[in-house]
This record gives sequence, C-alpha cells and structure tokens, in this order.
Amino acid sequence: MKATGFNAFIARVDAAEYDLCRRLNRGAAFALPRRIFQIASRLGDGIVWYGLMLALPLLCGAAAMKPAMVMALTGALGVAVYTLLKRVFVRERPFIRHDTISLAAAPLDRYSFPSGHTLHAVSFTWQACAHFPELAWVLVPLAALIAGSRVILGLHYPSDLLAGAAIGATLAELGLAFT
Repeated sequence: MKATGFNAFIARVDAAEYDLCRRLNRGAAFALPRRIFQIASRLGDGIVWYGLMLALPLLCGAAAMKPAMVMALTGALGVAVYTLLKRVFVRERPFIRHDTISLAAAPLDRYSFPSGHTLHAVSFTWQACAHFPELAWVLVPLAALIAGSRVILGLHYPSDLLAGAAIGATLAELGLAFT
C-alpha cells in the first residue's frame, strides 16, 4: 500500500533535510563516535528496554509491576503503529536515497518513517521517569543518544525522529493514563 500522493511531498522534505543529514552523518566517519552511536543504536533495538521492564519489578518491587506491564503493552502498540506507518509512507532511508550519506549500521528494515527506535526511546523513558524520576539522569541522555544515532548512522532523517518522538510521547501518555 503506497501513499503516492504523499510521495512528492516526502521527496521535498527529503531534499530539505539532506544537508543536515549529511552534516550529522559525517560524525560516523570517525571510529570512536561511530562505535558509540552503533552501540547506542543496538541498545535501542530493544535490549535496554526489555532489560528495564524486567529490572523495574526486581529493583522496585510490586509497585513497578503494573508500570512495567503497561510499558510492554505500549511497546507492542508502538511496533504495530510504526510498522503500519512505514508500509503506508514507504520513505526510503537517507543512505538509500542519497549516495553521499554513508550507512554506518545495518537497518532493521527498508523504510525510515517514523523512527521506531526514537518512538520506543521516548515512550519508555517518559513512562519510566514518570514513575521513577530517579532514573531520568540515565534514561533521558540514553534516549537522546539512541535517537541521535539514527541520523548520524545514515538510517533516518530528522523528521523521522520528530515523528517517532511525537508518537512515543502520545503512547507514553496513553500508558500513564492506565497506571
């Protein structure tokens, strides 16, 4: 299912964001920053969030059980939402569309809009920090690093991150309404 009427608009947005993508992607040319962002991106594949959901009840007791379960449910809903949107908008990743943008980490799928990594980073961080504010000093910078890694590694445009963050915040608020 392609949103062909939307494709011309997406092409204009891609062109407008190209310079910023290219500038940020230059950071991946250096070994240390590239490795740091690759690790952050890999953690954002889900490892850190699954660990957080398992650790919260162990570290914080029964009070963390419901928030962890709601986080898992909003995570599943997030996967469904971003999978559907990627199928509808079929926005090619920057490294596919622009040969001057280097791929510095393997993508999980072909399309970029919205950023699922950013969606989940924002959603889980927002929910965890609402219940356990003492985690903010670790989770907020980690979420920012995960989100930023996606552009630096050539996998996303900045607007993919903004859309993912907006959806993630919405899902977080939905989750908080149930806890």
